Amino acid sequence: MSSDRLTRYIERRQKLIKEDRKLRKDYFREKYSEAEQRADEVVRCIRAKEAVTVWRDKHEDVPHQYPGMEIILKTELYQKIVSKMPKGGLLHVHQNASVEASKLLELALGHPAIHICVDQQSPLDAASLEKVLPTIQPIPVEQYPAADVVGITDASYTGGWVPITRARALFDTALGGPAGFDKWVLSAFMISPTLQIWLKFGSTFGVTDPIIRFVPIQKEYLRMLIRSSIDDGISYIEVRTRFYNKYILAEDAKTQLDSRKLLLVYREVINEIKAEMKAQGREDEFAGLKVIYNTLRIVSPKELELHLEQCSSLKQEFPDLIAGFDLVGHEDGAESKPLIDYAEPLLHFANKHSDIPFIFHAGETLGDGTAADMNLYDAILLGTKRIGHGLSLAKHPKLMQMCRKKKIAIERLTSSMPMHPLPIILNQGIPVVLSSDDPAIFNSMALSFDFFQVLVASESTGLLTLREMARNSITYSMLDKKSKRTAMKAWERRWAKFVEEVAAIPVDQ
Repeated sequence: MSSDRLTRYIERRQKLIKEDRKLRKDYFREKYSEAEQRADEVVRCIRAKEAVTVWRDKHEDVPHQYPGMEIILKTELYQKIVSKMPKGGLLHVHQNASVEASKLLELALGHPAIHICVDQQSPLDAASLEKVLPTIQPIPVEQYPAADVVGITDASYTGGWVPITRARALFDTALGGPAGFDKWVLSAFMISPTLQIWLKFGSTFGVTDPIIRFVPIQKEYLRMLIRSSIDDGISYIEVRTRFYNKYILAEDAKTQLDSRKLLLVYREVINEIKAEMKAQGREDEFAGLKVIYNTLRIVSPKELELHLEQCSSLKQEFPDLIAGFDLVGHEDGAESKPLIDYAEPLLHFANKHSDIPFIFHAGETLGDGTAADMNLYDAILLGTKRIGHGLSLAKHPKLMQMCRKKKIAIERLTSSMPMHPLPIILNQGIPVVLSSDDPAIFNSMALSFDFFQVLVASESTGLLTLREMARNSITYSMLDKKSKRTAMKAWERRWAKFVEEVAAIPVDQ
């Protein structure tokens, strides 16, 4: 028989747990419908079952560079719940890393202008393959090499352009032939968790950007982003687009087109997909796409002023597209400048252009008191509407108070997931939105993976928490009030149908 002392202790313990849980975002279940509460119970049951049947064993034979992704795809939690969930908006994704790497390679192989070269005076071999990065880009027809040009692994190759399809077809069988070519190129498109990530980031964009910034491929790449997002339950996108590069290439692969042309491409593709969705009776599933203008945080303050002027000009011509302004890049990097270095031009811009909000990356660091960490102070003082990453925010109680009071949402991203203090941020009442950041580089192509990770990372988090994050992605988007109401009503209709389906899934209690 338990002692009275132990009985009282158990009562105190249960009371403390209840009081603590009351402060969590999803505690007050009475505000949710019966279907939502039942669906939440179903999700918890499936998660508990798969914690034993799926995740207890090691899966050392899984080939994915991020072990577990193939396993996730096969789980009931992913297939029946997360992949089918209406997720609202995708508010933080970098346009030049938003489409699956293998799809980009397919696009490159499908266009005759795309050529490849290797910057060395000898052909590729097994020793150099892992060290050499390809240069892949469109070239004008007058620069095309002879039809019988040798491949990049041929003994007589000494550099120069080769059509990418020919280079692939002639790739040395000792290096894997065409499949070996694909593996080599895709390794240049993506990062490995064993590498220094930021160093690899730079080289990856250096390889992929010249392919993407070519109008025929840019259009198809954007179509793929939007269509794959819609398939993943995303109904609205805010894409961070880099204007550090001054031009994109026209279809002739030599005419340089300015940033205005890039936005015309965006508008064309967006309108095309809206019409496509309407013809299918699915207009509720796509509320649109907007652009967050960004440049690199290595520019000088004078150069920043020019970017701010261009952002303002583009906003005047494309008020439906330009959603805000950001500075991107490795915050802890030696060449990166902290926001305080740009304070004067940013303050001037904010005073003059209230219609172009700041949506800053800030606090993407594990540091405390470092320049990258201090960016959080400046981001908030400069009036940022959301904070990208915000890894170090949990170290700043006053800043968390300000985010809660000012309703500054935190964009929690795939690339920062292992370190992100998400439960702390959520339980402080700070709004959080889930985003995929640079999914192509991580070979993680659906926002569903981010929702899945949040769901399985905590026994306390359930479907109701994911509901709040999905709603946040519309609430804290840069849609105007009318569009926001329309998008929210459409999401609510889809959510109601989704939870009814989940609630009907039979589970063992």
